[in-house]
Amino acid sequence: MIELLGLMLQDAFWSAIAALGFALLFNVPRRALPYCVLAGAVGHSTRLLLIDGFQANIVPATLAAATLVGFIAKYCARHLQIPSMIFAVCGAIPMVPGVFAFQTMLGILQIIWLPVDVAADMLVIAAINAIKTGLLLGALAAGIVAPTLLFERQQPVV
Repeated sequence: MIELLGLMLQDAFWSAIAALGFALLFNVPRRALPYCVLAGAVGHSTRLLLIDGFQANIVPATLAAATLVGFIAKYCARHLQIPSMIFAVCGAIPMVPGVFAFQTMLGILQIIWLPVDVAADMLVIAAINAIKTGLLLGALAAGIVAPTLLFERQQPVV
C-alpha cells in the first residue's frame, strides 16, 4: 500500500509537470496554471490508482479519470470564470496514449522488412495497439465532455 502511494505521488508530480508544460504552451492565464496542474496530477494519478490498486483495465480507468478531470475543469471554470476546456485539455494531455500510438506506427513500419509469416503476427499486434489507442482517445473525449452533457441545461452559443 505504501509502495502504491509513493508511486502515485511520483506519478502525480510528473503528470503535473506535463500539464504545466502544455498549459504554458497554450498560453493559459497565470491564475489558472495551478488548477491546470491540479487537473493533470489528479487525473493521471487516479488512472494509476485504478489500474494498479484495483486492477482495472486501462480504458475504463482512463474514462473514469477523464471524467474526474472534466468535473475539476467545470468547477475551476466556474470559480475563475475561464472556459472549462482550458483545464480539461491540460488535465487530459498526460493521459494521451502516446506509447500505444507509437507502437502501432512502429509495428506497421516493421511489417515492410519482416518475412511474411512474422509480418502477420506483427500486423495483429499493430492492429491491437491501434484499437487500444482509439479506445483510449474515445475514453478521454467522453470523460471530458461527460459533466457538460450530464449537467448543463443550456445549449452553448456557437
